[in-house]
Formats: sequence, structure tokens, C-alpha cells
Amino acid sequence: MGTEFLLNGETVRVEGENPTRTLLDWLRETRGLVGTKEGCNEGDCGACTVMVSDENTSRAMNACILFLPQLHGKSVRTVEGVTGPDGTLHPVQSEMVRHHGSQCGFCTPGFVVSMAVAHKNGDRDFDDQLAGNLCRCTGYAPIVKAAKAAADQPVPEWINDDLSGLTSATTDRAQFQNVDEFAAWYVKNPGAVLIAGATDIGLWVTKSLRQLNDVCFVGAVPGLSDINVTDQEIRIGASVTVAAFGALIADHHPDLGEMIRRFGSTQVRNAATIGGNIANGSPIGDGPPALIALGATLHLRCGDRRRSLPLESFFLAYGKQDLEAGEFVEAISIPRQADHLKCYKISKRFDQDISSVCGCFNIVVQDGQVSSCRIAFGGMAGVPKRAINVENMLNGRTWEHETIKAAMAVFKDDYEPLSDMRASADYRMKTAQNLLMRFYLEHQGRATRVLSVQA
Repeated sequence: MGTEFLLNGETVRVEGENPTRTLLDWLRETRGLVGTKEGCNEGDCGACTVMVSDENTSRAMNACILFLPQLHGKSVRTVEGVTGPDGTLHPVQSEMVRHHGSQCGFCTPGFVVSMAVAHKNGDRDFDDQLAGNLCRCTGYAPIVKAAKAAADQPVPEWINDDLSGLTSATTDRAQFQNVDEFAAWYVKNPGAVLIAGATDIGLWVTKSLRQLNDVCFVGAVPGLSDINVTDQEIRIGASVTVAAFGALIADHHPDLGEMIRRFGSTQVRNAATIGGNIANGSPIGDGPPALIALGATLHLRCGDRRRSLPLESFFLAYGKQDLEAGEFVEAISIPRQADHLKCYKISKRFDQDISSVCGCFNIVVQDGQVSSCRIAFGGMAGVPKRAINVENMLNGRTWEHETIKAAMAVFKDDYEPLSDMRASADYRMKTAQNLLMRFYLEHQGRATRVLSVQA
């Protein structure tokens, strides 16, 4: 099956390409659109940013880890297409010139596209929108000034025309019409690599140079991107993007929403999925610790058979999950509850960095005593893991400084962290212990968060 999409307003059809050929390589080598740059080739620097639109919205995405089949039925604009057909500059381009927002220029195309997407969507949180675009020359100040200067100017008609150009010819064909068809296919093809956002698997191709001969793209399978909120639970389909999940969960558990703001970059959050973040079994993925602390349930499916299990039970050992051949993550559900969740992401950089330690605390205190307690960490073991012994030490105890000090010592019964390039074992243990104290102090009304430095 070929891939058909709009490229800078023109319908294109791609036939015979390797399904794991990246959009970046195809643009530069086949189409001659070299404005999109290759920097890190792993979704970190944003030099390859493109605008991807569907019938719902436009998103900034990294072309370097975006495979061609993921674009079927969508519209793509590169930096060349941000400019009008007659050469008219987009407002963000004009303001970049006026504010001297480019020096060496290598990163500029990616910045321009990210700014154009934010401009189209009316997003003015520029520090967040541009966190995935790295620049070593300008110090960001003139770039942010340019974005602000363009914010109130109208969106060019050639940008708005993309959604109307997505006709039935480019949207009416899909490999699977529903989850049932996909489930039946996967039972017969259990060796296939499932690809949703490709923010992880993309690096298998670009960095590890792996040849993936049997792949299946599941990001567009109808039903896997559904979100359902009831009085009892929040149910999130496996292909819901991290960006969509963050926007939803911020209304229910604001601290998790705030942590997701630091989950990769805008480009990564726009592609990465909740199901993928769980299924890859990473011990340092930021999603599972928070979801475990909330008592989330994982829903798995193999053909017509479904089973559910507590999320923490899914992770068996490093690189090993409780997943049978032909079985896949269908959804995850979070029980509705009053918000007591606090999430602490410890990393060397504030934005767009992998956690050294991620601690999530869901502790309920009533009448001065701990009535319930769920604590989970990433980065402290080979899998995301609950602090069962710490929980047992806290449950039913008086909520006071001495209780916290006693519980801090019990972390060593729950975890034996490793040393690696991000942190030493001693640092991780000390940090985990101190995060419990931080939660206690924050619960007592103490200011513990420094998100900015002010004179």
C-alpha cells in the first residue's frame, strides 16, 4: 500500500519505499528539500522540524524519526512551504529577519517551522513550544522576541488551506478499519514490530542502523486513540499521544500535567504515545511511575481475548514485560480519585532530558495520619517500581517529621539502584529519600519548587 499525503500543498504519493525510511531522508534525497536539516538524527535538536496537520490540528514533529507511512492522509509543510507560493514570507520569518534571530542559520529552519505551528495554533507559551529546538548562537532571546512579535498577525491563507486540502482521496484508506481487524492480524503476525509514534523505534533505525523487515504502523488504528472519562475511571487508548494525555490529565492531576510538560519536547510529545511509553519497558520512562502511583490498570489484548493487570505487575525485569506473543497494549485506565499526586522529575537539564530519578507520591493524610499511600519510582531499578516497604512504613502512621525520617531509611529495602552516566547509585538513593521529605515539606505548605530564577 502506498503512502499519500500533501507536501507543501501538493498531493504526493510514495510507492516502493522502505517503510522505515524517514521523512527527513526522503525530503532531502528524493525531493531536494534541503531546508530541513539533519542535526542529532534522534529527535533532540529540532533542526528537522516539520509541520504535520490532520483534520483536527497541526503539530510540530521531528522529521528525522518520522517514518513515511505515518504521514498517510496528512499534510506536511517544510520550511520551504512555510513561505507562500509566491515567495511571501510567513510572519514568523519576517520577524526573525527583523529581530536578527539567526546567526549560523543551521537551526533556523526548525525554529521557523516550530514558530509557524505555534502561530497557527495560537500557542504563546514560547519557552515550551521552542524547548525542542536547540540553538548555540543566539541565546534564544531574539527568537522569542520574533515569535512574540508575530503572534497577533493573521495566519497566512496558504497555511490554513492545508486542512481543506485533505480530501477523501488522501484519508479514506487505512490498513485496519478497527481494533478487531488489527488484533486478528497481529495474532497471525506476532513477530511484527509495532510502531505508533516512533520516538523510540526511530532511533533503532537512525542510531542503531537496524533493519526492521516486518513492521506494522498502529498510530492510526481506529479505537486505539480513544479517551473516555467516566465517574469511575479515565481510560486512555494506547495510541493517545503524550501531548493529548498531558492536556487531559492536567485537569485531574495537575502535577502530572506539569511533569509531562518536561516529557521530551513539543515535537516528541506530539508523536510519542502512552502505550509505547509503557510497552517499551524503559526503567526511566516518566509515565509509568506516575501511573503506578495512581493505581492504573493496564489492558492487554491478544486476538479476541483481553486481560487486565495492575500496571506495576507488567514490568517483570529489565527488558522483560508480561506480554505474550501476539498480545498488545490496548488501553490503560486510571481510577477517578481526589488529587493527592506529586511528581518529581530529577534530570541534569530542566527541559527535554531523561530522568536520573523520577519519584511519584500519592499519599492521603486524614486527621494527622496516613490513610493511604502509593509511591513509585523510575531510575531506581531495572523497571519502574513501587516502594512497597516505604508505603508499609507510612500507612497508618502519624504524619510527622519523625515518621518521614524513619521511612526514608526503608528505601534501601525497596531499591538497589545502579550507577550509570546519569547518576551514581548513592546519588539516586539519597535523592529518592530526600524526595519523600520534599513531599512532606510541600504538604506542610513549604515552598520547595524553583522553576525560575528571579532577581
